[in-house]
Amino acid sequence: MTKEDVVHLTVEFTGIAKDIAGQKEILIEMASEDTYHHVVSRLAELYPNLVNILIAPDKKNFLSSNLFIINDEMTEPIFIMDKHPRDGDRLTLLSVMTGG
Repeated sequence: MTKEDVVHLTVEFTGIAKDIAGQKEILIEMASEDTYHHVVSRLAELYPNLVNILIAPDKKNFLSSNLFIINDEMTEPIFIMDKHPRDGDRLTLLSVMTGG
């Protein structure tokens, strides 16, 4: 892969994801053609305990109420997982726990 074929991402963990991962954030490299599905798959590889808690059993989607916030922009959460992250993006894994 050439330099142009790689994107560098920061993934920040919050709440239960932070507890499971045991750290606040990580840096990962992805191929430029990778989508958010691929990012979720990488997280499932790195942190298998996230599967069935935040990540769906298919290891490429989130379970409901879990999403990425991109570059701290709450107005643009990622719900369309087939889009491509951009180099330098900061992805915050947000788990919206609901209860009553």
